[in-house]
Amino acid sequence: MSSFDPNNPSDSDDDDVGGVAWNEFDWEHYLREQDDTIHRYIGFYELLLRDENRLEKAAAHMGWRLSSNEADDDDDDDEDDDQGPYTVHKNYIYVALRAIHLKLTREWERIAMNPASVPQPLAVAFSGALHRGESHAVLAVHALDFGDFAMAVSLFKRMFGEINRAIAILDEKAARHSTVLAKYRTEALCMLFDLREISLRMMEDCRGAIELPAEDDFD
Repeated sequence: MSSFDPNNPSDSDDDDVGGVAWNEFDWEHYLREQDDTIHRYIGFYELLLRDENRLEKAAAHMGWRLSSNEADDDDDDDEDDDQGPYTVHKNYIYVALRAIHLKLTREWERIAMNPASVPQPLAVAFSGALHRGESHAVLAVHALDFGDFAMAVSLFKRMFGEINRAIAILDEKAARHSTVLAKYRTEALCMLFDLREISLRMMEDCRGAIELPAEDDFD
């Protein structure tokens, strides 16, 4: 993801959810489709985990347009454009953050239930840091969609802090507890640093948007 756009990344003009007369079944179908998008991202991300450009390449596999230089490629719009209104679930920053957090959490839950693999105080502390980081991330993306870039920066900073806390918890001393934990740590650090990278890029882009002259909003 070489260039995160802090503005609404959806190319669809149909983002007025309030005007959609959907029932519970319709929304459930819609949400399942968005869950599939997250799992599709995880699939690409897992294949690219050893690639230092995995964020950019995973985004390319998803068909995301990540820079304004590609704005004329109307024929390559996301497939989701005709599948209902825009919601935060279609925001590619949201998808990437949720997918990486889900992969981290799912694999942690698998090993952390066994005290022989993970000390229980460490299991609780690491899970808490992941949960708080993801909560800040989701709220930050909502702030982006509302155009409140200053709030988004604050929330991404909080996410960044929780990711740093998770990295500190999962240190070399902790990894010596078991081979299972050591193996998890090796892959988890890649994902945690990716989350930090995303938060740093977003803070930079949001600060850039805040500093734009007011007249630029009408370009």
